[in-house]
Amino acid sequence: MSFTDAARTCLTSKFATFSGRARRAEYWWFSLLYMGAAAVIGGVSFAIEAPLFSIFLLPLIVPMLSVSVRRLHDTGKSGRRMLIALIPAVGPIVYLLGMTVDGTPGTNEYGPSPKAAAQPVG
Repeated sequence: MSFTDAARTCLTSKFATFSGRARRAEYWWFSLLYMGAAAVIGGVSFAIEAPLFSIFLLPLIVPMLSVSVRRLHDTGKSGRRMLIALIPAVGPIVYLLGMTVDGTPGTNEYGPSPKAAAQPVG
């Protein structure tokens, strides 16, 4: 999945879809988009001394949460596992390491593997 495919998927067809699974590429490309938007909006907000940060990043929170939950589903974990990031100091590290793990092959309780669906047959 390319950067544009991930952005298109997360911002349109799966904007608030918390079911199913998401590949690592979809999660990390959308995370890159989110962090890039945060950096640009944060810089502009700082430069003009206006509270733009929360206003313009608010619409990206729902797709970021949904792709994170779907990514956890791909590894066979519940979306509630995201709450581990709230543990001070260690939580965010454990959470990010969990997002780097390869998804479970085949079908798990959250649906078929998106990796298998993306591979050509034959």
